[in-house]
Parts: sequence; C-alpha cells; structure tokens
Amino acid sequence: MDILQDLEKRGLINQVTDEEGLRKHLNEKQVTLYCGFDPTGSSLHIGHLLPILMLKRFQLAGHRPIALVGGGTGMIGDPSGRSTERQLNSAEVVLGYSESIKNQLAKLLNFDEGTNAAVARNNHEWLSEMTIIDFLRDTGKHFGINYMLAKDSVESRIESGISFTEFSYMILQSLDFKKLNDKEDCTLQIGGSDQWGNITAGLELIRRSAAGEKETEAYGLTMPLITKADGSKFGKTAGGAIWLDPEQTSPYEFYQFWINADDRDVVKFLRYFTFLSHEEIAELEKEVETQPEKRAAQKRLAEEMTKLVHDEEALKQAQRITEALFSGDIKALTGEEIEQGFKDVPAFETEEKEASLIELLVQAGISSSKRQAREDIKNGAVYINGERNQDLQHTITAEDRIEDRFTIIRRGKKKYFLIRYTS
Repeated sequence: MDILQDLEKRGLINQVTDEEGLRKHLNEKQVTLYCGFDPTGSSLHIGHLLPILMLKRFQLAGHRPIALVGGGTGMIGDPSGRSTERQLNSAEVVLGYSESIKNQLAKLLNFDEGTNAAVARNNHEWLSEMTIIDFLRDTGKHFGINYMLAKDSVESRIESGISFTEFSYMILQSLDFKKLNDKEDCTLQIGGSDQWGNITAGLELIRRSAAGEKETEAYGLTMPLITKADGSKFGKTAGGAIWLDPEQTSPYEFYQFWINADDRDVVKFLRYFTFLSHEEIAELEKEVETQPEKRAAQKRLAEEMTKLVHDEEALKQAQRITEALFSGDIKALTGEEIEQGFKDVPAFETEEKEASLIELLVQAGISSSKRQAREDIKNGAVYINGERNQDLQHTITAEDRIEDRFTIIRRGKKKYFLIRYTS
C-alpha cells in the first residue's frame, strides 16, 4: 500500500486539501514536506510525537522531511487551541529552547546523508530579516480581514480577546510555507487538526503570490486530535506532562505511561505511534479482546515507544525497574535506577549512616511513634530493600544501603519510602 493508504488505515488522516492530487503527487516524485515546532519550552512532549512520527513515516516512504523550529513564530505565540494569550519569552530563552528542540528532533529523524535525509530549519532566519514595510506590502496585502476572522483559531478568540500579535501568527506561518516552497520546493505541510486554518492560509498565500504565473502545486494534511477513552487529556499524568527529555521525564516514567494505557486506547496508540505492521497490530488487538489480563499490547507499545524515543539500554533499564518493583527484588537495582523508580515516593535525607530501624521509621515519618514502629515491625509490615524485617533490635548498616546512597523501606503492601544518605 502507498503512504496515504497506510496513514488512512492507521486513522492518521483528519483532513487533506486534495487527497487524489496529493496521492498522485507522492507517487510521481520525491516530495519535500514540513511540520513546524514552536519552542515554547526546553523540551518537546509526547503531544509532539504524532507530527514527528508522521514526518518519519513520509521519510521511510522515500520523501524528504523538514523539521521547522519556530524560533521566530515562537516569539509571537500561536492562538490555535488556546483561550488566552501566551506568555511571551525573551529572545535568549527562545534561542535556547530552539537549540534543545532541534537536538531532540535530530534523535528521532534521520538527519544523516542521503537523498531523503531530514533537515532542520529555523524560521527566525527569514522572519528576523523582514522589515515591517516588507511584511505589510509583500505578505499582508494577500490576506483579507474577513478571511482571517473566519478561521477557527481567530474566531474562537474574538469574544475572549486576541492581540494583533497573535492575530498576525497565521500570516507568519503562511509565510513559512511560502519561503520553504520557494527555497526548498516544499509542497506539503502537515500538522495537528488545530493547524488546518494556518495550513490552508499558507496554501492561499502560495496561490495568490503565483497569480499570473504557473500555479504551484502544494498541499496540506492534518492529523486527528488524540483523545483518551476516559476523557482525560493525552500526555498528562498526575505529575504533569510526559516530556521527551529524559532529565524531565525519566525513561522509566516514560515506559510506565505507555504500559498503563487503557485497553480502550492501546490499539489506537499502536496504530498512531508505532511502526508495527497492520498484521501484528491486529494480533495484539485480538489479545486485548481475549486475554486483557496479560496486557501484551501495552507491553509492546511501551517497548516500542521507549526504544524509539530513548534507546535500547533505556528500555532495558525501565524493564529492570518494573520487574524489581513487581518482584520486590530492590537490591537488584543500581543507584541510578533507584532514582528513577522512586522519584515520586516520600523521601527522607539523613547524614547518619547507622541508626536503629525503630528510630529511622519515626524520624522518616514512616511510623507515627516508636510504639507504632514496634507494632509495624512485629506484624511483618516493614520491608528493607524488598525483604521483610521483624527484628526489633535491627540497626541500619552498610548492608542495608544500595551503593551507600539509598535504603528503600516499604510499610504494608504499597507504601514506599526512600532514605537518602548525604555526605
């Protein structure tokens, strides 16, 4: 099947400006396409994965992707999908964010040499050189106010208010498409469903700019909005967004996000985010229906995504942490794995490397009093690094410390506490 048939089967096409024309265009030549990523933070999150992987799908089909970092538009703010104005960042902050995002994109797309190697571009290059007179005369004149007001990204903000700054964002994004079309023969822009108005505005600018000349062939395609069966927002957890930067979301947390996918969502996520064949996904779908308790689809999803965004070693590490927490074999973990796996549990720091277990339970707030601590120990409710300890006279020593840095204490079935030893 061709690339569009594959995308359709995966449910990845929301809208396309001319499907038959685009299909013919893609089958006749190597097409250059682009997607933009505004640097609103130091890292991309999993909400950005769908467009990145769409670029990768086109690249694997032989086409040439451009990852456009919005160093210029990121200083303006996209009103799409928002009810309020964005907080503007300084030029220095946006520059730093842009570089970080470019590096993340390079990990996920093939930027190596080749006829269809991906390239990164930054729209700050051309937007920063443009004077206000050039902008108004050469670009602004092609946009009617009524045309712009009819776009969803603007219309939805009229009542709550929109500044001229964000109102102009559509024109700037349109100019990006025009510049890439002129300089790199880019004929396809892709984006999320909320970008439809901006994408079609870019096509309109290309068409109007070519008035009287040979009409330029150009297309737009959007992906669906990702929704979760339980109504919660995709990519969000109790701890916040799921970032692609391992310093902000550890590979273990990343792995856990996918492995905890709802049975009602997991097959859709396999189609959207993985490069597994349709046949393998169909087999996994059968397992969800007949043996949901095995969570085979979730495990495959978590494996594929962690390996893709991080690497094979990060996947193995996430699996080791998961297995250790399930089996209770905490001593099998390294200090780094302890940091990842117990990032969100209550922690207690101490300089005392030797202390009575009873005193430590009280000091760390694990037991409410020495009397309660004794009861907890006697009742077998206290575990040190996964092993039950019922010795009322036990003293924490070097044998109870992992890499001389941590001791993990569990009270009851699920209440974990991290003891961190400081120098």
